Amino acid sequence: MKSYARTLGIVGICLFLLSTAVLAETNYYINDSMKITVRTGPATDRKIIALLGVGQKVEILKAENEWTMVRLLNGKEGWVISRFLTDKTPDSIQLEALKKNHSTLQTKAASLMEENKAYKAENKKLGIDLNTSETKQRGLNKSFETLKKESKQFLALQAKYKESTSKLAAQTQKAEKCEDELTKLLWNKNIKWFLSGAGVLILGFIIGFSTKRQRRHSSLL
Repeated sequence: MKSYARTLGIVGICLFLLSTAVLAETNYYINDSMKITVRTGPATDRKIIALLGVGQKVEILKAENEWTMVRLLNGKEGWVISRFLTDKTPDSIQLEALKKNHSTLQTKAASLMEENKAYKAENKKLGIDLNTSETKQRGLNKSFETLKKESKQFLALQAKYKESTSKLAAQTQKAEKCEDELTKLLWNKNIKWFLSGAGVLILGFIIGFSTKRQRRHSSLL
């Protein structure tokens, strides 16, 4: 029986220490009712060491009947009436937080609106640049098509020029060959004429000489 009582006592002490540790780790707020006093002990006749306003945060150390021992933000410890504590964020703090969030959101909204205006202006400029680029691209495409056509014509003309040049070279070579042959023919003809003339002269000379000799012979008779 004593062992059972001892076990219950140990379990009770552990539960108390555990609950005290849990309370010590929990932050509580002063509720929206009023300002409350922090006293040196769990009674209204104890000395007041601080006054806490609405929304002030305290750390719970332990609870005892209607009183709770707390630690203030400045490190002081004291007792307050438990019903004035709450683990919920007071409405006044929530309202202030909402106001701050609202102000922050308004500032962000204004910033986003300015960014949106800047993006719209940039988008408009990009649209104009895009239209200009598309116009230039169409001009370049047209010029490229024209250049391709002109290039085809140029290549055709170049091919014709090469063909004409080749034909002209062949004709020139042929003309030079004909000229050489004509020169040879003229040379041969001139030689023939020269030989014919020389033969006529020689024949005339022979005939003249013979006639003169006959005349001389006749006169001697």
